[in-house]
Formats: sequence, C-alpha cells, structure tokens
Amino acid sequence: MSEAEKKLPFIPEEWSDAANSVSRSSLQPVIALVCGPKNSGKSTFSRNLVEVLLQRYKRVAYLDTDVGQPEFTAPGFLSLTVVDKSILESDWTVPCVKTPERCFFYGDVSSKRDPKAYLRYVYTLFDYYQLYFCKSSENKTELPLVINTPGWVKGIGYDLLVDVLRYVSPSHVVKINISAYNKNLPAGLFWLDGNDDETAHLIEIQSAYKDRYNRSVLIHKDGHLMRDMRIIAYFKQCIKGKEVNTIKELTHELASHTPYEVPISSLTINHLHCQIPSTELYYSLNASIVGLGVSNHVFEDLPSCLGLGIVRGIDTERGILYVITPVPENVVEKVDLLLQGYIQIPTCLLEVKDYRSPYLSPNVLAST
Repeated sequence: MSEAEKKLPFIPEEWSDAANSVSRSSLQPVIALVCGPKNSGKSTFSRNLVEVLLQRYKRVAYLDTDVGQPEFTAPGFLSLTVVDKSILESDWTVPCVKTPERCFFYGDVSSKRDPKAYLRYVYTLFDYYQLYFCKSSENKTELPLVINTPGWVKGIGYDLLVDVLRYVSPSHVVKINISAYNKNLPAGLFWLDGNDDETAHLIEIQSAYKDRYNRSVLIHKDGHLMRDMRIIAYFKQCIKGKEVNTIKELTHELASHTPYEVPISSLTINHLHCQIPSTELYYSLNASIVGLGVSNHVFEDLPSCLGLGIVRGIDTERGILYVITPVPENVVEKVDLLLQGYIQIPTCLLEVKDYRSPYLSPNVLAST
C-alpha cells in the first residue's frame, strides 16, 4: 500500500515530538505507557508511537490493557503482541487483527467486572514480556514495549491505572490531557508516593484536535460499533479464498462455513463472571462467543487463550458443539477449555434481510 493510499490520522507536532523523544531515549529497555481520559487519543498516539519505534527497532511489543477497544485483537482480550514493519503498510481505518504472543480472555469490555482478575492478567502479560522479550542474549534483542490503557481514569479505574504503573515501572509515561481539566489525571508523577525512589520520564501532551477557542475536540467513537467491527474483522478470517466485501456476504459465508465438531465431554466450561445452572448450560452456550483455551498451556498458572469461536449449534444427543473459528484445526485439537464471558455476537451477523440465520433456529438444541 502506497503512502497515498494509506489513511492516516492527524498527528500534531507535539505528538510527533513526544514519540521521537521516546524512540531516541537512551534508557533501555524503552517501556512507554500511554494514559489519559476517554476519547483523548490514546490508541492513536500508541499506534503512532509503535510506527515511530519501528523506524529504529525491527520489532516492537504492544501490551494492550484496554479490553473494550483493543488495537490488535477482538474485544474482551488482554494481550501482548509483537509487531514488525509490515504494520507500516496497514490502513489505520481498518481493524488490524494480529495473533498475540500471549493473551487472556477476560470476557468483558470493562475492567470493573472483576478488577482483581484484570490486574492479574496485566501483571502476568508484563512478566511474560520481561521473561521472553526484555532480556538481551545472543539469540534475541530486548524489544521496546508500548502499553495502551483504558480511558477509565476515575474511581476504581484510576486505582487500577496506578497499580499498573507501579507494577511495570515504565521508563516513559505519556499523559494526554484535554481542556476539561476535571477529567484529566492528576498532574506530575501521580502514581508515586513520597517513599518511592522510582523515577520516570513524564511527557504531557494535549489532545490532537482543538476548536477556535482552544478547547479539546474529542473524537467520540461509538464504542459498541467499534467492538462489532473488531469482532467482524476477527471472524472474517474464517473465510479463505473468497472476497467478502459486505456484512451480508460475510453473514452468508459464516452461516455456510463448515464448523468444527467439538465433543462436550472433552471440554471444561468456565463461566468467567457468573454462575450458570447445569440445566441451562447448553442454552447459555448456544449462539455465544467463547474463548478457546488450553489448560496445560499455562504461564504463572494462567491458561492461555488461543482465539475465539462462535458456538453455532449444539447436538445434545451426540454431545457435540459446532464451533466456527479462524483458529487452525491443529490448534483447535488442543483446546480443552471454553471460556464464556459477556462478549456478544454482533446483531448484524445474526440476521440479514431475506435470510434466516442458523443461530436463531428453534431446533438448535434438538436431540434429533
């Protein structure tokens, strides 16, 4: 894709200077955490910072802690992804789906559902980065790390951000401010108390867009639509060898896509944020998005999630789940853990005009 074809967001000079300051730092490894209130431009700055770092490094690690609007995965994930220069060719307006080095399926779009589990996932992913990508050796070079954070910076959200900052001890913190001062994070090194010897290079920048009164113009994104777009982009990977340009085409292709048959007896089903009576198990799983986990693929006692699947239907007589997923067959064979949270199938994939979706058929749980 040529520079003319790429659709790039507006990057003000202040942002470019901040990204260049991080990239040229003599501190090693570079660990840059980006924070700020909702819609201030954290994801855009983080993505731009990755591209600037790739001008100096061959690869960059990206720790995404925003379960609602992640950069490289479907919603509901906390992930560590390593990107290379191929990302420089991608269109910023199209969801960029990458296979993470390690990810955990949190199963919701906000950390408030289970803050303790959220923090544990973040800490474990950072530990994984430190173990495998932060230490130089003859066979590998330590990678810079960019950490994107959610826009929930008040109340419990603020406490979680402070906990993350204290745990990762970043070399750089990029704090984006907006003109509505009461919505900003506190000034200075707000996460440190007087007894800390830790120091960090704090860079404060303003949101990218301003009106004629010098007030921040926030980029209000439809969170629900953004999440649906990422889920659609993820499951679009199921379709190989065909060009799919519309939601209707994708819906038809997914509905006719041959699902995997997964014996229920081979699975442990983990409901992440609620308890489901055994009599309602099948009904809770049908037409749901689930995380595909492997119980023996663990790091710090946490099983990894290898991807997502849609439970297309259930044969109760044979004890079979029909699952649609872009995860390769040789990987699906290892799956012995289903993780069910609150990530829902986009409504547009359930039905289109003049077409009956199999997810809504009345006999999907029939035993005949």
